[in-house]
Amino acid sequence: MWPQTVVQTCVIHLLRNTFRYAGRQHWDRMSKDLKPVYTAPTEAAAKERFAEFAAAWGPQYPAIVRLWENAWAEFVPFLDYDVEIRRVICSTNAIESRNARYRRAVRVRGHFPTQQAALKCLYLVTRSLDPTGKGQARWAIRWKPALNAFAIAFEGRITPTGN
Repeated sequence: MWPQTVVQTCVIHLLRNTFRYAGRQHWDRMSKDLKPVYTAPTEAAAKERFAEFAAAWGPQYPAIVRLWENAWAEFVPFLDYDVEIRRVICSTNAIESRNARYRRAVRVRGHFPTQQAALKCLYLVTRSLDPTGKGQARWAIRWKPALNAFAIAFEGRITPTGN
């Protein structure tokens, strides 16, 4: 359907799953050891940092090392992006939250007589997330640098609108 799609795992969820296997007393040290992995400038650098992490924590927590190894293919695309893009795509929480609200609205209404009615329902749900419109200012501060980086990284795939 979307041939140019890049599949990437949620970095925040990967980290949360990591800490699920570790004892609370190790979380601070472990997070300091993992930060160089997901902030590495390249995949090679991340792989080196992960090897160091695996050497330090692997004997005590082999499930964590396996978790990262299994998720590596979906984690690596994250490292190809600029810092601005990484900042907005490291978590899928916003997307998951919006999708959950869409599902809830559609489930409550059951069915729609026309496609236009379904689109109107989704539009109204989207507007209800920020009824005053004040979230737009926060959105601009967070997304404008990322939008510039997206335009460069995905040249020809992002077209400016008249707004």
